[in-house]
Amino acid sequence: MQRFLWVAGLLFLIYSSDKFVDYLAEAAAGKISSSLVFQLLWLKLVSVLPKLLPVTIFLAVILTYSRLVSDNEMAILSSAGVCKLEQLKIVSYLIVPVSIFVAGISFFVAPWAEVRLEELKTQARQEADITGIAAGQFKEFSKGDRVVYVESLSDDKTTMENIFLQVRQHGKLGVLISDRAVFELDEESGNRYIIFEDGRRYVGVPGGLDYKITEFKTYAILVEANEAALKAANRLESIPTSILLFSDVASHKAELQWRVSSIFSCILLSLLAVLLSQLPIGEKRYALIFISMLIYFIYSNLLGVSKSLLKHDEIPSIIGLWWVHGSLIIAMLVLYFLPQIRHRLKRNNGLQVLQASQ
Repeated sequence: MQRFLWVAGLLFLIYSSDKFVDYLAEAAAGKISSSLVFQLLWLKLVSVLPKLLPVTIFLAVILTYSRLVSDNEMAILSSAGVCKLEQLKIVSYLIVPVSIFVAGISFFVAPWAEVRLEELKTQARQEADITGIAAGQFKEFSKGDRVVYVESLSDDKTTMENIFLQVRQHGKLGVLISDRAVFELDEESGNRYIIFEDGRRYVGVPGGLDYKITEFKTYAILVEANEAALKAANRLESIPTSILLFSDVASHKAELQWRVSSIFSCILLSLLAVLLSQLPIGEKRYALIFISMLIYFIYSNLLGVSKSLLKHDEIPSIIGLWWVHGSLIIAMLVLYFLPQIRHRLKRNNGLQVLQASQ
Protein backbone atom coordinates (compact mmCIF):
# COMPACT_ATOMS: atom_id res chain seq x y z
CA MET A 1 0.00 0.00 0.00
CA GLN A 2 2.88 2.36 0.75
CA ARG A 3 4.35 1.92 -2.72
CA PHE A 4 0.90 2.26 -4.29
CA LEU A 5 0.39 5.62 -2.58
CA TRP A 6 3.91 6.72 -3.51
CA VAL A 7 3.50 5.83 -7.20
CA ALA A 8 -0.02 7.31 -7.30
CA GLY A 9 1.20 10.54 -5.75
CA LEU A 10 4.06 10.81 -8.22
CA LEU A 11 1.91 10.15 -11.31
CA PHE A 12 -0.85 12.49 -10.20
CA LEU A 13 1.69 15.19 -9.36
CA ILE A 14 3.19 14.97 -12.85
CA TYR A 15 -0.20 15.00 -14.57
CA SER A 16 -1.71 17.72 -12.38
CA SER A 17 1.34 19.95 -12.82
CA ASP A 18 1.03 19.70 -16.60
CA LYS A 19 -2.72 20.47 -16.59
CA PHE A 20 -2.26 23.24 -14.01
CA VAL A 21 0.20 25.01 -16.32
CA ASP A 22 -2.26 24.66 -19.22
CA TYR A 23 -5.12 26.14 -17.21
CA LEU A 24 -2.92 28.96 -15.94
CA ALA A 25 -1.98 29.78 -19.54
CA GLU A 26 -5.67 29.88 -20.50
CA ALA A 27 -6.41 32.11 -17.51
CA ALA A 28 -3.56 34.44 -18.46
CA ALA A 29 -4.91 34.61 -22.02
CA GLY A 30 -8.33 35.57 -20.71
CA LYS A 31 -10.05 32.39 -21.90
CA ILE A 32 -11.08 31.29 -18.41
CA SER A 33 -11.46 32.99 -15.06
CA SER A 34 -8.60 32.44 -12.62
CA SER A 35 -11.12 31.51 -9.91
CA LEU A 36 -12.08 28.37 -11.86
CA VAL A 37 -8.56 26.99 -12.37
CA PHE A 38 -8.56 24.66 -9.36
CA GLN A 39 -12.13 23.48 -9.98
CA LEU A 40 -11.21 22.54 -13.54
CA LEU A 41 -8.04 20.85 -12.31
CA TRP A 42 -9.67 18.55 -9.75
CA LEU A 43 -12.47 17.61 -12.16
CA LYS A 44 -9.87 16.70 -14.79
CA LEU A 45 -8.01 14.57 -12.24
CA VAL A 46 -11.22 12.74 -11.37
CA SER A 47 -12.02 12.07 -15.03
CA VAL A 48 -8.54 10.69 -15.70
CA LEU A 49 -8.54 8.29 -12.72
CA PRO A 50 -9.56 5.22 -14.80
CA LYS A 51 -6.51 5.78 -17.00
CA LEU A 52 -3.96 6.39 -14.25
CA LEU A 53 -4.99 3.82 -11.62
CA PRO A 54 -4.22 0.65 -13.67
CA VAL A 55 -0.65 1.72 -14.41
CA THR A 56 -0.30 2.90 -10.80
CA ILE A 57 -1.26 -0.52 -9.44
CA PHE A 58 0.95 -2.26 -11.99
CA LEU A 59 4.00 -0.24 -11.01
CA ALA A 60 3.27 -0.62 -7.30
CA VAL A 61 3.14 -4.43 -7.54
CA ILE A 62 6.25 -4.54 -9.73
CA LEU A 63 8.24 -2.39 -7.30
CA THR A 64 7.04 -4.43 -4.32
CA TYR A 65 8.00 -7.77 -5.84
CA SER A 66 11.30 -6.47 -7.19
CA ARG A 67 12.16 -5.46 -3.63
CA LEU A 68 11.17 -8.90 -2.32
CA VAL A 69 13.34 -10.58 -4.94
CA SER A 70 16.36 -8.36 -4.29
CA ASP A 71 16.11 -9.01 -0.53
CA ASN A 72 15.79 -12.79 -1.12
CA GLU A 73 12.39 -12.76 0.59
CA MET A 74 10.82 -14.52 -2.38
CA ALA A 75 13.05 -17.52 -1.70
CA ILE A 76 11.87 -17.52 1.91
CA LEU A 77 8.23 -17.38 0.82
CA SER A 78 8.76 -20.28 -1.58
CA SER A 79 10.47 -22.38 1.09
CA ALA A 80 7.57 -21.60 3.46
CA GLY A 81 5.14 -23.10 0.97
CA VAL A 82 3.73 -19.88 -0.50
CA CYS A 83 3.45 -20.99 -4.08
CA LYS A 84 2.80 -18.91 -7.18
CA LEU A 85 -0.95 -19.54 -6.99
CA GLU A 86 -1.09 -18.37 -3.37
CA GLN A 87 0.75 -15.18 -4.31
CA LEU A 88 -1.77 -14.51 -7.06
CA LYS A 89 -4.61 -15.01 -4.57
CA ILE A 90 -3.05 -12.60 -2.09
CA VAL A 91 -2.66 -9.91 -4.75
CA SER A 92 -6.23 -10.56 -5.96
CA TYR A 93 -7.61 -9.85 -2.48
CA LEU A 94 -5.94 -6.45 -2.60
CA ILE A 95 -6.88 -5.67 -6.21
CA VAL A 96 -10.59 -6.52 -6.07
CA PRO A 97 -11.55 -3.50 -3.88
CA VAL A 98 -9.46 -1.21 -6.08
CA SER A 99 -11.10 -2.63 -9.22
CA ILE A 100 -14.57 -2.00 -7.75
CA PHE A 101 -13.50 1.57 -7.01
CA VAL A 102 -12.20 1.97 -10.58
CA ALA A 103 -15.49 0.58 -11.93
CA GLY A 104 -17.48 3.17 -10.00
CA ILE A 105 -15.23 5.97 -11.21
CA SER A 106 -15.18 4.77 -14.83
CA PHE A 107 -18.92 4.10 -15.16
CA PHE A 108 -20.42 6.95 -13.16
CA VAL A 109 -18.05 9.53 -11.70
CA ALA A 110 -15.77 10.15 -14.72
CA PRO A 111 -18.67 10.87 -17.14
CA TRP A 112 -20.20 13.22 -14.58
CA ALA A 113 -16.83 14.95 -14.17
CA GLU A 114 -16.53 15.39 -17.96
CA VAL A 115 -20.02 16.94 -18.14
CA ARG A 116 -19.26 19.22 -15.21
CA LEU A 117 -15.92 20.12 -16.78
CA GLU A 118 -17.60 21.28 -19.99
CA GLU A 119 -20.19 23.24 -18.00
CA LEU A 120 -17.43 25.03 -16.10
CA LYS A 121 -15.57 25.79 -19.32
CA THR A 122 -18.73 27.34 -20.77
CA GLN A 123 -19.21 29.30 -17.57
CA ALA A 124 -15.57 30.35 -17.69
CA ARG A 125 -16.01 31.68 -21.21
CA GLN A 126 -19.05 33.65 -20.10
CA GLU A 127 -17.29 35.09 -17.06
CA ALA A 128 -14.13 35.82 -19.04
CA ASP A 129 -15.83 37.85 -21.75
CA ILE A 130 -13.58 40.82 -21.12
CA THR A 131 -11.02 39.05 -18.94
CA GLY A 132 -7.57 40.04 -20.12
CA ILE A 133 -8.80 43.28 -21.68
CA ALA A 134 -7.53 46.31 -19.78
CA ALA A 135 -8.11 49.96 -20.45
CA GLY A 136 -5.34 51.51 -22.53
CA GLN A 137 -3.92 48.16 -23.72
CA PHE A 138 -4.15 46.15 -26.94
CA LYS A 139 -5.63 42.63 -26.81
CA GLU A 140 -5.24 40.02 -29.57
CA PHE A 141 -7.84 37.43 -30.59
CA SER A 142 -7.92 34.69 -33.24
CA LYS A 143 -4.11 34.40 -33.35
CA GLY A 144 -3.59 38.10 -34.04
CA ASP A 145 -6.16 38.46 -36.83
CA ARG A 146 -8.25 40.63 -34.53
CA VAL A 147 -6.80 43.30 -32.25
CA VAL A 148 -8.91 45.29 -29.79
CA TYR A 149 -8.03 48.50 -28.00
CA VAL A 150 -10.30 49.88 -25.26
CA GLU A 151 -9.91 53.36 -23.88
CA SER A 152 -12.01 52.71 -20.77
CA LEU A 153 -14.24 50.14 -19.08
CA SER A 154 -17.45 50.68 -17.17
CA ASP A 155 -17.43 50.35 -13.39
CA ASP A 156 -19.03 46.88 -13.54
CA LYS A 157 -16.53 45.88 -16.30
CA THR A 158 -19.28 44.68 -18.63
CA THR A 159 -19.17 47.51 -21.14
CA MET A 160 -16.26 48.87 -23.19
CA GLU A 161 -16.11 52.52 -24.21
CA ASN A 162 -14.25 54.19 -27.10
CA ILE A 163 -13.14 51.00 -28.83
CA PHE A 164 -10.74 50.40 -31.70
CA LEU A 165 -10.83 47.05 -33.55
CA GLN A 166 -8.50 45.93 -36.34
CA VAL A 167 -9.50 42.91 -38.45
CA ARG A 168 -7.40 41.08 -41.09
CA GLN A 169 -9.42 38.86 -43.41
CA HIS A 170 -9.00 37.68 -47.03
CA GLY A 171 -6.02 39.97 -47.56
CA LYS A 172 -7.94 43.06 -46.50
CA LEU A 173 -7.54 45.26 -43.46
CA GLY A 174 -10.60 46.49 -41.62
CA VAL A 175 -10.67 49.08 -38.86
CA LEU A 176 -13.69 49.73 -36.72
CA ILE A 177 -14.19 52.55 -34.25
CA SER A 178 -17.13 52.68 -31.86
CA ASP A 179 -18.28 54.66 -28.86
CA ARG A 180 -19.57 51.61 -26.99
CA ALA A 181 -19.34 47.81 -27.20
CA VAL A 182 -20.14 44.68 -25.23
CA PHE A 183 -19.16 41.02 -25.52
CA GLU A 184 -21.87 38.50 -26.34
CA LEU A 185 -21.66 34.70 -26.21
CA ASP A 186 -23.86 32.61 -28.49
CA GLU A 187 -25.14 29.84 -26.22
CA GLU A 188 -25.76 27.38 -29.08
CA SER A 189 -22.43 27.62 -30.88
CA GLY A 190 -20.26 28.98 -28.07
CA ASN A 191 -18.84 31.65 -30.41
CA ARG A 192 -17.90 35.04 -28.96
CA TYR A 193 -18.92 38.30 -30.60
CA ILE A 194 -18.32 41.97 -29.96
CA ILE A 195 -21.47 44.05 -30.42
CA PHE A 196 -20.51 47.61 -31.41
CA GLU A 197 -22.83 50.60 -31.20
CA ASP A 198 -22.63 54.00 -32.91
CA GLY A 199 -19.43 53.75 -34.90
CA ARG A 200 -17.64 53.65 -38.23
CA ARG A 201 -16.07 50.83 -40.25
CA TYR A 202 -13.14 51.26 -42.66
CA VAL A 203 -12.30 48.40 -45.10
CA GLY A 204 -9.57 48.29 -47.73
CA VAL A 205 -6.26 46.87 -48.94
CA PRO A 206 -3.19 47.98 -46.94
CA GLY A 207 -1.29 50.64 -48.92
CA GLY A 208 -4.28 51.52 -51.10
CA LEU A 209 -6.46 54.60 -51.06
CA ASP A 210 -9.82 53.04 -51.93
CA TYR A 211 -11.12 52.46 -48.42
CA LYS A 212 -14.84 51.96 -47.84
CA ILE A 213 -16.31 53.88 -44.93
CA THR A 214 -19.56 52.71 -43.36
CA GLU A 215 -21.42 54.24 -40.46
CA PHE A 216 -23.56 51.94 -38.34
CA LYS A 217 -25.90 51.91 -35.40
CA THR A 218 -25.20 48.30 -34.33
CA TYR A 219 -22.53 45.96 -35.70
CA ALA A 220 -21.44 42.46 -34.57
CA ILE A 221 -18.06 40.86 -35.28
CA LEU A 222 -16.94 37.31 -34.49
CA VAL A 223 -13.82 37.45 -32.36
CA GLU A 224 -13.38 33.81 -31.41
CA ALA A 225 -15.00 30.67 -32.79
CA ASN A 226 -15.54 28.03 -30.14
CA GLU A 227 -14.34 25.03 -32.16
CA ALA A 228 -13.42 23.17 -28.99
CA ALA A 229 -16.95 23.57 -27.63
CA LEU A 230 -18.42 22.24 -30.87
CA LYS A 231 -16.20 19.17 -30.67
CA ALA A 232 -16.94 18.73 -26.96
CA ALA A 233 -20.69 18.66 -27.57
CA ASN A 234 -20.35 15.07 -28.79
CA ARG A 235 -17.54 13.94 -26.48
CA LEU A 236 -17.89 10.24 -25.83
CA GLU A 237 -16.32 10.56 -22.39
CA SER A 238 -19.27 12.61 -21.12
CA ILE A 239 -22.02 10.22 -22.27
CA PRO A 240 -23.66 8.38 -19.33
CA THR A 241 -22.97 4.66 -19.13
CA SER A 242 -26.71 3.90 -19.07
CA ILE A 243 -26.99 5.31 -22.61
CA LEU A 244 -23.93 3.41 -23.85
CA LEU A 245 -25.31 0.09 -22.61
CA PHE A 246 -28.33 0.17 -24.93
CA SER A 247 -26.76 1.93 -27.89
CA ASP A 248 -25.95 0.29 -31.23
CA VAL A 249 -23.67 3.13 -32.37
CA ALA A 250 -20.14 1.88 -33.03
CA SER A 251 -18.49 4.79 -31.22
CA HIS A 252 -20.70 4.19 -28.17
CA LYS A 253 -19.73 0.51 -28.13
CA ALA A 254 -16.07 1.49 -28.30
CA GLU A 255 -16.45 3.89 -25.36
CA LEU A 256 -18.31 1.29 -23.27
CA GLN A 257 -15.63 -1.34 -23.87
CA TRP A 258 -12.97 1.26 -23.08
CA ARG A 259 -14.55 1.90 -19.69
CA VAL A 260 -14.79 -1.82 -18.97
CA SER A 261 -11.15 -2.18 -20.02
CA SER A 262 -10.01 -0.04 -17.09
CA ILE A 263 -11.32 -2.73 -14.72
CA PHE A 264 -9.73 -5.57 -16.70
CA SER A 265 -6.47 -3.62 -16.83
CA CYS A 266 -6.33 -3.27 -13.04
CA ILE A 267 -6.80 -7.00 -12.49
CA LEU A 268 -4.73 -8.39 -15.35
CA LEU A 269 -1.78 -6.03 -14.97
CA SER A 270 -1.54 -6.71 -11.23
CA LEU A 271 -1.49 -10.48 -11.76
CA LEU A 272 0.95 -10.05 -14.64
CA ALA A 273 3.33 -8.20 -12.32
CA VAL A 274 3.40 -11.22 -9.99
CA LEU A 275 4.14 -13.61 -12.85
CA LEU A 276 6.87 -11.41 -14.31
CA SER A 277 8.64 -11.28 -10.96
CA GLN A 278 8.92 -15.11 -11.04
CA LEU A 279 11.10 -14.96 -14.15
CA PRO A 280 14.91 -14.84 -14.00
CA ILE A 281 14.77 -11.14 -14.90
CA GLY A 282 13.12 -10.57 -11.51
CA GLU A 283 16.57 -10.74 -9.95
CA LYS A 284 17.57 -7.71 -12.01
CA ARG A 285 15.41 -4.92 -10.65
CA TYR A 286 15.77 -2.35 -13.41
CA ALA A 287 15.47 -4.95 -16.15
CA LEU A 288 12.18 -6.11 -14.61
CA ILE A 289 10.82 -2.56 -14.50
CA PHE A 290 11.90 -1.90 -18.08
CA ILE A 291 10.32 -5.11 -19.43
CA SER A 292 7.15 -4.46 -17.43
CA MET A 293 6.72 -0.92 -18.76
CA LEU A 294 7.41 -2.14 -22.31
CA ILE A 295 4.63 -4.70 -21.95
CA TYR A 296 2.30 -2.06 -20.52
CA PHE A 297 2.90 0.36 -23.40
CA ILE A 298 2.28 -2.39 -25.96
CA TYR A 299 -0.89 -3.44 -24.14
CA SER A 300 -2.25 0.11 -23.74
CA ASN A 301 -1.42 1.04 -27.34
CA LEU A 302 -3.19 -2.04 -28.65
CA LEU A 303 -6.23 -1.05 -26.60
CA GLY A 304 -6.10 2.45 -28.08
CA VAL A 305 -5.78 1.14 -31.64
CA SER A 306 -8.64 -1.33 -31.11
CA LYS A 307 -10.83 1.42 -29.69
CA SER A 308 -10.18 3.58 -32.72
CA LEU A 309 -10.96 0.70 -35.12
CA LEU A 310 -14.16 -0.16 -33.27
CA LYS A 311 -15.16 3.50 -33.11
CA HIS A 312 -14.99 3.71 -36.91
CA ASP A 313 -16.80 0.37 -37.22
CA GLU A 314 -13.80 -1.30 -38.89
CA ILE A 315 -13.89 -4.35 -36.60
CA PRO A 316 -16.94 -6.12 -35.10
CA SER A 317 -17.86 -5.28 -31.52
CA ILE A 318 -17.59 -8.95 -30.53
CA ILE A 319 -13.85 -8.63 -31.18
CA GLY A 320 -13.48 -4.99 -30.15
CA LEU A 321 -11.04 -4.57 -27.29
CA TRP A 322 -11.61 -8.09 -25.97
CA TRP A 323 -8.93 -9.66 -28.17
CA VAL A 324 -6.28 -7.51 -26.45
CA HIS A 325 -7.33 -8.72 -23.00
CA GLY A 326 -7.55 -12.27 -24.34
CA SER A 327 -4.02 -12.07 -25.73
CA LEU A 328 -2.71 -10.84 -22.38
CA ILE A 329 -4.51 -13.67 -20.56
CA ILE A 330 -2.92 -16.22 -22.91
CA ALA A 331 0.50 -14.68 -22.29
CA MET A 332 -0.13 -14.86 -18.54
CA LEU A 333 -1.09 -18.55 -18.78
CA VAL A 334 2.13 -19.23 -20.66
CA LEU A 335 4.11 -17.45 -17.92
CA TYR A 336 2.25 -19.37 -15.21
CA PHE A 337 2.89 -22.78 -16.74
CA LEU A 338 6.35 -21.88 -18.07
CA PRO A 339 8.22 -24.06 -15.53
CA GLN A 340 6.08 -27.10 -16.44
CA ILE A 341 6.56 -26.39 -20.14
CA ARG A 342 10.33 -26.14 -19.70
CA HIS A 343 10.38 -29.35 -17.64
CA ARG A 344 8.37 -31.24 -20.25
CA LEU A 345 10.58 -29.96 -23.08
CA LYS A 346 13.73 -30.99 -21.21
CA ARG A 347 12.27 -34.42 -20.49
CA ASN A 348 11.32 -34.91 -24.12
CA ASN A 349 14.78 -33.83 -25.24
CA GLY A 350 16.35 -36.19 -22.72
CA LEU A 351 14.28 -39.10 -23.97
CA GLN A 352 15.22 -38.33 -27.55
CA VAL A 353 18.92 -38.25 -26.64
CA LEU A 354 18.59 -41.53 -24.71
CA GLN A 355 16.82 -43.24 -27.58
CA ALA A 356 19.43 -41.97 -30.03
CA SER A 357 22.28 -43.30 -27.88
CA GLN A 358 20.65 -46.74 -27.74
